[in-house]
Amino acid sequence: MPRPVEVVLASGRMLWHLRLLLFSMVVKFMLLCIVMYYFGGPIDQATHTHASFGETTYFSCVTALTIGYGDVIPTTAVGRVCAVLLGLLGTIFSGITTAVAVSAIRDAAGDSRL
Repeated sequence: MPRPVEVVLASGRMLWHLRLLLFSMVVKFMLLCIVMYYFGGPIDQATHTHASFGETTYFSCVTALTIGYGDVIPTTAVGRVCAVLLGLLGTIFSGITTAVAVSAIRDAAGDSRL
């Protein structure tokens, strides 16, 4: 059974090796948030007004996590394309995070089988 400290250290090493990929994904996320705010026409469903930048960032996070509450919606084609790209980006990011966690646990346990 691996110790938690070993798992954390193994995760840190893997994340360090993936830092450029993860950084580029965060930059893409921020760019998609900005594009969504200015060109996506995000509307707050409760007030039927243009969503603030904070609400747009919240929408982007919820979409990237593939939760999709529906309280903020894009109203333009550009916004819908951004929403799809955010979903894809979030799915890839979640997959990488899961792979790092599993690999760190295996490394900490001394299991070298693939």
